[in-house]
Amino acid sequence: MTQPTTPWDQVRDDSLSAMSRADRAAYDAASVEAEARLELAELVYNARTAAGLSQTELARRAGTRQAVISAIENGAQAPGGVMLARIAHALGGTLRIAA
Repeated sequence: MTQPTTPWDQVRDDSLSAMSRADRAAYDAASVEAEARLELAELVYNARTAAGLSQTELARRAGTRQAVISAIENGAQAPGGVMLARIAHALGGTLRIAA
């Protein structure tokens, strides 16, 4: 006998609608942060590989450790503006933030 399944969208929507306003605000903030981490991870990885640098070499040029670059690239760490500027400079560029 096959168990009925529920589409993911329905499960998510049901869970979100059952949250309190405070829980939903916390969820939304965490969602924005997670998306930003992934976007930054992709940007740093793409820029580093386009420059032909290893994580170790980028870290040396940016004045940090390879583990920091790895954490940024896998989304475990969200770099601040200063670190992003150091990475951009290490890649021969500048940090520019646009809306």
